[in-house]
Amino acid sequence: MATFLLSKPCFYPHSSSTHLYRRDVFQRHSIVKYSLRQYHHTPAAATVAADGVHQREPFGLILPGAPNTSSPTPNTGSATYTKPVTNRPVSHQILNPGMIVLRNHISIRDQVDIVKICHTLGVGPGGFQQPGYSSGSKLQLQRMCFGRNWDPETKYRERYRNDGSIPPPVPPVFIPLVQSLIQDAQAHLTSANEIPLMRPDVCLVNFYTATGRLGLHQDRDERPYSIRGGLPVVSISIGDAGEFLYGHTRDEDKLQKVVLESGDVVIFGGKSRLIFHGVRGIFPNSTPLPLLEKIKLRPGRLNLTFRQF
Repeated sequence: MATFLLSKPCFYPHSSSTHLYRRDVFQRHSIVKYSLRQYHHTPAAATVAADGVHQREPFGLILPGAPNTSSPTPNTGSATYTKPVTNRPVSHQILNPGMIVLRNHISIRDQVDIVKICHTLGVGPGGFQQPGYSSGSKLQLQRMCFGRNWDPETKYRERYRNDGSIPPPVPPVFIPLVQSLIQDAQAHLTSANEIPLMRPDVCLVNFYTATGRLGLHQDRDERPYSIRGGLPVVSISIGDAGEFLYGHTRDEDKLQKVVLESGDVVIFGGKSRLIFHGVRGIFPNSTPLPLLEKIKLRPGRLNLTFRQF
């Protein structure tokens, strides 16, 4: 069973240097152990149901075999992206009022645990599937929902997915992590009101392969209380890096962009709650080697976006 010690960076004021360290967000409680045990024993979805109706093929995040111990193949597909160094510092970048990137904020150990939880739930009932439209077109990603079902056409209105399943709840171990990330972001802002605290009860888990992308959109389907209050969206990236577009317009020529790497966290709320955003593309083979040495993550980018409905 995985040891789930979610950790976050902090300063040690009496240190003789200015290096950043990490500390545990919360201790190892019995409920955390029980929850992880429950996740790792969730039955995988069958490919054929008892009545003979064909079901979806399970989509797993962890490939069979031992983790990689050699460097990934260098990415030569993009001249505008420099492969991340494995020892990049913990830092932050304010993108807009109420919008911030926490760089390298999720430790490798916590990234491994997050992947394991998402993998276990992703191959079970209500797990990963490729969402699409009634016209037959599909989004260029795999998606799983926690807390509430979200669909590109019906939004949150349908409790059940098209395969008859309902989403699992947000794993309890994620809730204090998300709230801690918001508090860390608030510490870098002129006012904590720029990004209000929230309790996540919905999460969209997306996995992008090398060709994956997500069109420009706003996250505006939550309740009016959540939108008007500027309750933030908290987005965690693991695996390959991705080019993230954002701005207060749909005009792509006026949008800004930022590369999000494994362990980065984007938070947008307050005045930026309804900002347009999307994923233009994925940079293959950019997953940090220390992560691949711990777990055989499927090539691509895992992204978890938490919000309060």
